[in-house]
Amino acid sequence: MAHHGIPELFRVKPNSKVKLRDFDTAWTGTKEMRKLGTSTLKKEAHEFIQQNLQHLTEAQELLWASDKYALLVVLQAMDAAGKDGVIKHVMSGVNPQGCQVFGFKQPSPEDLEHNFLWRYSRCLPARGRIGVFNRSYYEEVLVVRVHPEWIERQKLATPKRGNALWKDRYEDINQFEQHLTRNGTAILKFFLHVSKKEQKRRLLERLDNRDKQWKFSSADLAERAHWHEYVEAYEDALSATSTSHAPWYILPADHKWVTRWLVSEILTKTIKGLGLKIPKPTKEQQAALAKAHRLLGKE
Repeated sequence: MAHHGIPELFRVKPNSKVKLRDFDTAWTGTKEMRKLGTSTLKKEAHEFIQQNLQHLTEAQELLWASDKYALLVVLQAMDAAGKDGVIKHVMSGVNPQGCQVFGFKQPSPEDLEHNFLWRYSRCLPARGRIGVFNRSYYEEVLVVRVHPEWIERQKLATPKRGNALWKDRYEDINQFEQHLTRNGTAILKFFLHVSKKEQKRRLLERLDNRDKQWKFSSADLAERAHWHEYVEAYEDALSATSTSHAPWYILPADHKWVTRWLVSEILTKTIKGLGLKIPKPTKEQQAALAKAHRLLGKE
């Protein structure tokens, strides 16, 4: 299954105007790939995921050993799009010591006493580590935009509201990400693009399946009522904040195996693209290694 260049199909080009209806939520491969048939394609995709997990393990060891770069992975999506599943399946091959996952709920009173990026900046990955944000600072131009009453809790010093406020925040986010990339943090941002029909199916599954009922929240239904407002908010945010150094990928999410395959592919390719190498020992380290070897040899 030829897959070189496929991730680029989903990368949002800088300064482009995003319309989510132009992106297929149920994509299952290129025209040539679909000739294989869904079952064969799915089987091959799973094999590629396993290969990528192995490559990701090796790449993460390089990231850790070289101690030059950090990797920040941002996951955003409508409810039930599969963010938790991506984290569980794609990051399963990564050493837990080198990977941290942060989920961001409603801000605390302490968070609200600071600027809108503060609580996220505290959780950024250190050099050598992979940090995964399950929801992120983009919530500040998404859910806060859909629920403008939440703005009052943020006690903003400037009176700006509406489009002027969101424009300022896009600019702040772009500068924040520029600062991070200049200082050694590679950034990947994934929007898991699920259809309203598939979201309904998954929410019903949560209601009907006892093993999944714990995942259901009445807030999911409340937010679903704002679907079109979220679409508009996402389109504006994706358009304004996909840059060459911190790109957005709009990934089809109606088929979980497709999403996981693409995320694993892009993650692996990105870390490999950093050109990392195992650092060579200094003269002092070489001498210490030789001494340790002699001491162990004498035991």
